[in-house]
Amino acid sequence: MTFDVLSHFYPWTKALHVISVIAWMAALFYLPRLFVYHHETAAGSAEEARFVVMERRLAKAIMGPAMHATWTFGIILILTPGVVDWSAGWWHVKFASVVGMTVFHTVLARAQRRFAKGERVGSGKYWRIMNEVPTLLMVVIVVMVIVRPF
Repeated sequence: MTFDVLSHFYPWTKALHVISVIAWMAALFYLPRLFVYHHETAAGSAEEARFVVMERRLAKAIMGPAMHATWTFGIILILTPGVVDWSAGWWHVKFASVVGMTVFHTVLARAQRRFAKGERVGSGKYWRIMNEVPTLLMVVIVVMVIVRPF
């Protein structure tokens, strides 16, 4: 099901989708790095309190709204005639990767809330490894959208 009227807004929708993705990815890259640094602070210190504020602001003011905007503009793109060839396989992989990115987002949001309560979630090494997850998903998504290998 598509809506012909959306074709007129396609360039704007696509631009807003890309802008949203960039903001979302920036937050997904930065929040795990903040968790690494947070782990290196003394519990109850002013420095830890600063990280709690930074993490909350990043999650609430950038990461959450950017994810919602990404999904909203992505759905509008899907509903735009001619954007998706439903018989092609690339969009299935892209969609699964975006769902994976959303799951990762949820893991980060939960961890942020636990850090705010004073819990030490994971370890510095764990968050360094987790910091690579959005990179891998981003590579898959970009290849699927640009190359469309199948």
